[in-house]
This record gives sequence, C-alpha cells and structure tokens, in this order.
Amino acid sequence: MPKYESIADVPLEVRKRYFQIRYANKLMAIGRFYSRISLTIKERKKNRVLNDTIQTFKVGAERAKKKGNECTQVLMNIGLFYLIAEKDIQTVKIDALTHHDKWKRLLSLRVILLTIYEWDMGKASSKNLKDLLCRSSVDEALQKELFLALRLLRKSQGKAAKILHFERNSIIAHRDSDALLQLNTIQSLNEKKVWAAAAEFYESSAIFMQVFPKVMIQAGSAPGMFLFMLNAKTN
Repeated sequence: MPKYESIADVPLEVRKRYFQIRYANKLMAIGRFYSRISLTIKERKKNRVLNDTIQTFKVGAERAKKKGNECTQVLMNIGLFYLIAEKDIQTVKIDALTHHDKWKRLLSLRVILLTIYEWDMGKASSKNLKDLLCRSSVDEALQKELFLALRLLRKSQGKAAKILHFERNSIIAHRDSDALLQLNTIQSLNEKKVWAAAAEFYESSAIFMQVFPKVMIQAGSAPGMFLFMLNAKTN
C-alpha cells in the first residue's frame, strides 16, 4: 500500500471516500436539522386544517347520532376513523424523518408502522352501507367509486400488514421473547420499507379522499336526509 506525505498527495477518489465516511453522519444531522425546520413550517397549515376537519366531523357525527340518520352516522364514522389515523401519522411524521435522537426517530416510525398495520376501515363501515347509500339517493356511479376506493385502501393496508408483519410483532407488540433480537430489529429497522408501505397507503388514501366528500355532499344534503328518512319509513 503506497504511503503519502500529505493528504493532498492522495488520489482524489480516495479522498472523496474518506471525507464521505468521516462527515456523512454530520452532514445527515445538518440535513435533518434544516429539514425539521422546513417541514414544521410546511406542515403547519395541514395540521391546522386536519384539526378543524376532525372537529367538524366530530360535531357532524354527534348531530347525525341525535337525529338518527344511520347513513350519515356511518359515513361520519368512516371519515372520522380515517382522520384519526391520519392525525396519528401526521403527529409523528416529522420526528420519524428528522429527530436528532435515533431512538426517538425510530420510535416515531414504529408508531406509523403500527397505525398502518392495525388500521382496518371495515371496522368503521357497515354491512348494509350500500343499502344506506341507495336510501339516501347517492348516485350509483358514485357508490361504485366509493366502494372501489375502500377496496384499494383495504388492499394497500393488507399489503403493508403482510410486509411489516415481523417488525410489528417483534418491535411494536414486543412479542418476541428474545430481547437481543428485539433490540437488533429496532436498531436495524428498514426505514425505506416502512415509508414505502406508508406511501402506498397514502396513494390509496388520496383516491378515497377524492370521492368521499362527494358522497357526503349527496348523502348529507337536506334532500338526501329527507329521502333517507322517507325511505326508512316506507321499508
């Protein structure tokens, strides 16, 4: 191996690798710091809108419950069920991406993993949802869009659950009795794998959120509620 009198004599490629290894962690830390500031500012508006939307759905769900409109109740429950999961992910997302403490960063990522893994829209829906939508005079085409969006959501969640099954059981539920294996799994958690599952979940969520408000407008409108009550009395 050749010896060099100074670092200036070392070949350029070797020097580049040396500095990359030596300063990689510092550069990543600096990158996370500035990303944290940028994301905090960027996500502020989204957080405010999300909080307002959750409150609106809560009030709407309570009102629908008092009035006994089953269709609006189910739709409000579906919307609120989705928004709660969205809020959980949104709350820890910045920490999962940018927190300076690796353990806290990975813990936030594990919360996202668990939220996606356990999320099941079927629990919030109703077996007679189609009948409820028909009785509220929601267009057939719009119903098909909604059920397609729900299927895509369940499919992406099921895929994520399958991919993340080992991680969920080992480092979230702490079911593995081998503590050393747990620790190694936590410390080597594949962040790209979790974010990829989250990205696919968000893609299907975007489709759902495009159609869901349209269904709410039709089912929750005064004519829609009147028709629902009318159909309920005649059936």
